[in-house]
Amino acid sequence: MLFIRKTHLTPEIKFDPRKGRLEITGMSSPDNSMAVYQPLLKILNAIKATRGGIKADFKLSMFNTSSAKCIFDILKRLKALEDQGLRIVINWHYEEEDDDMLECGEDFQDLLDAQFNFIESYTSFQQKVAQAS
Repeated sequence: MLFIRKTHLTPEIKFDPRKGRLEITGMSSPDNSMAVYQPLLKILNAIKATRGGIKADFKLSMFNTSSAKCIFDILKRLKALEDQGLRIVINWHYEEEDDDMLECGEDFQDLLDAQFNFIESYTSFQQKVAQAS
């Protein structure tokens, strides 16, 4: 089980290989994105196609360019596992009216020739106020 706690610049990363559950949540704008994502990539690279599937939820509010490269590497590895026979489900979450995050997911999907599920989440007025303070 991998658990990386979220900070004001990094997302929370949870991965349980036995259950096949991956979740990346929050903002990703660290100075060294590779240091943040390397533990996850190391585990994904060790997974063999004989294991069960993986359900991956990407719930990012924003990410910088270096994070985009790391996220793409994660998605590329998931696609490679799928090509080897693993059942991979990629859920790309984006907030209501966040067309930029939706387009990022669509771009990743096109580049990888993969299938994503795009899930729009609705933020209530109270949540927006709480996030702003």
